[in-house]
Amino acid sequence: MSSDSAVTVRGLRKSYGSFDAVRGIDFDIRRGETFALLGPNGAGKSTTIEILEGYRDRSAGEVSVLGVDPAAGGTRWKARLGIVLQTGAEATNVTVREQLAHFARFYPSPRDVDEVMAAVGLTEKAKARLRSLSGGQRRRLDVALGVIGRPELLFLDEPTTGFDPEARHRFWELIRSLKREGTTILLTTHYLDEAAQLSDRAAVIAEGRLVDMGAIDQLGGAEARVPIVRWREADGTPRSERTDTPAALVAQLTAAAGGEPSDLEVIRPSLEDVYLDLVQRVGAES
Repeated sequence: MSSDSAVTVRGLRKSYGSFDAVRGIDFDIRRGETFALLGPNGAGKSTTIEILEGYRDRSAGEVSVLGVDPAAGGTRWKARLGIVLQTGAEATNVTVREQLAHFARFYPSPRDVDEVMAAVGLTEKAKARLRSLSGGQRRRLDVALGVIGRPELLFLDEPTTGFDPEARHRFWELIRSLKREGTTILLTTHYLDEAAQLSDRAAVIAEGRLVDMGAIDQLGGAEARVPIVRWREADGTPRSERTDTPAALVAQLTAAAGGEPSDLEVIRPSLEDVYLDLVQRVGAES
């Protein structure tokens, strides 16, 4: 297990009877890195994260989180983690400020309560009772509770669900500030623009297997990002071609047709295109 890694996973497996939820995955997360775990629902992401957090036992493999096996992690180890689950905060009768101040007392060096409320857009709700918050506001409180302890490693499971665009961008700034302080972050999200904005690297999981891993702009390999030129022939036949020189192909097609071909478009594959191709490829092979 490398001392440069905050998380090391080797041969991780989790089975429920005859069903294999996680099928022998390997990855490392470097200290101070923001790492995205991407994949469709049921891919094994949540199971993997729960094992790393110490909430679920593994069937096989080796796991180290901040130098500790999560299966044996005690209170001191857990205090070094920040966890934002998909489930919401309880609708109790305490106020937002009271809840955050209460949780802050559990940690040796918590973040400032007012700073955290501002970062997640809850300043105006400081005196509001939790039971009066909307679903999106409760989600913001979940995030606030996850970061209040200034964790070494922060787990973010679909953190911006229910956020409006302004709140999402404010949250991204908070995550960037945590990264600048040296926090290691493991992020799961269905918002691929969020993964692209925040992550240094990403892993794609599908059907319990690791499909690809690397820097965001390298997922799928160079071939997956080659531009696609699409057009329609004079007889109406649709055509498409991948090419590293789309401008030259467009010029050639235009000259041959004596004008711009019908329905001409140049598509540069996005992260979403690459991700969908990786996931669909696994489905086709199953």
